[in-house]
Amino acid sequence: MSDDKPTLTTRQGHPIRDNQSTRTVGERGPATLENYQFLEKMAHFDRERIPERVVHARGTVAHGYFESYGMIGDEPATKYTRAKVLGTKGKRTPVLVRFSTVIHSKDSPETLRDPRGFATKFYTDDGNWDLVGNNLPVFFIRDAIKFPDFIHSFKPDPVTNLQTPNRQFDFISQTTESLHMITWLFSPRGIPADYRHQEGAGVNTYKLVNEQGDAVLCKFHWVPKQGIKSLTQPEAEAIQAKAFSHATKDLFDCIERGDFPEWEMRIQIMPDGPHDELDFDPLDDTKIWPEDQFPKRPAGRMVLDKNPENMFLENEQAAFGTGVIVDGIDFSDDKMLVGRTFSYSDTQRYRVGPNYLQLQANAPRVKVVTNQRDGIMSHRIDGGDNPHVNFEPSIQPGAAVEAPKNVVEYGE
Repeated sequence: MSDDKPTLTTRQGHPIRDNQSTRTVGERGPATLENYQFLEKMAHFDRERIPERVVHARGTVAHGYFESYGMIGDEPATKYTRAKVLGTKGKRTPVLVRFSTVIHSKDSPETLRDPRGFATKFYTDDGNWDLVGNNLPVFFIRDAIKFPDFIHSFKPDPVTNLQTPNRQFDFISQTTESLHMITWLFSPRGIPADYRHQEGAGVNTYKLVNEQGDAVLCKFHWVPKQGIKSLTQPEAEAIQAKAFSHATKDLFDCIERGDFPEWEMRIQIMPDGPHDELDFDPLDDTKIWPEDQFPKRPAGRMVLDKNPENMFLENEQAAFGTGVIVDGIDFSDDKMLVGRTFSYSDTQRYRVGPNYLQLQANAPRVKVVTNQRDGIMSHRIDGGDNPHVNFEPSIQPGAAVEAPKNVVEYGE
């Protein structure tokens, strides 16, 4: 072994002395069953891949930070929310951002006309917050029960395995709420030039809740400091002729050379409650909130300054969910949001495993104390100070307890 090179080992830590040959009976004889290195190497290789995402399969990630302005527009953020991630001027929160295309498979071109996913995981002091959205401000449907049908119509035909406009517009023609999104998709915004020059939107309506328990409806937006750029169809086709991964390469290269992309978070706010004066339902994700009535108020900036070290660990295993919110941010009665909140996390348990939250990309940066136990690939115990107690309530010393109710819950 050279002094400057590590010794190759098995997953058991055993040094490997021959990684290029299987053991045989004689020089030309059959391979023997006790080829442990071969069997382990091949068995793991057979299981290297995890199920591809049904949607948002094609994507890439970058790390960075979110810096709060401590304000929402010209008012203190604390007027609207007790979320610490937004409330203190200059506070920086680590983030992991995943950009993606929606419909197409993992190895599809990044030049196709398709919505782009824009998912941000904030590793806050109160646990993770996932803001999961797209580059377009609206969506195709307003009720999550339609989601499987919508995706089926945009995916390839189950007989021919070909994606056809007739299937897509068959669904769209019978789902009139989709026309707004289709208008956006076939506008110049339908093919972003790359991931750096696209907007982001939380799409769904959330709530901000302050220390007094007062709530307002809100929508989240990301505005790129680099500007917005899109491709025409001929420009996209010219790029696709030479590169399938131009957007991934662009993001990686710009961070590598120190040209860190930046977005400003802007929040629209509306009083909670019925709005008979409006000609649309503010909980309908196929509608936008007019900016002249509900301006986009600056609340912070996000900078991406670090590339992933391993795409499988930090991209393929990265898992986001709309149900992952922190104190001070709450759900509205948006029907699509409720459906997504179940579907996203349920998908991750199937795709990555029941302990996906123990993985590097998904684990919060705060101490986790939970009575949830075991399951496939569990590799640590996130318990309290008494390892004998995995239930609650308990009077035993060191048992975990509920958090004190030191704030007013929304609706109380």
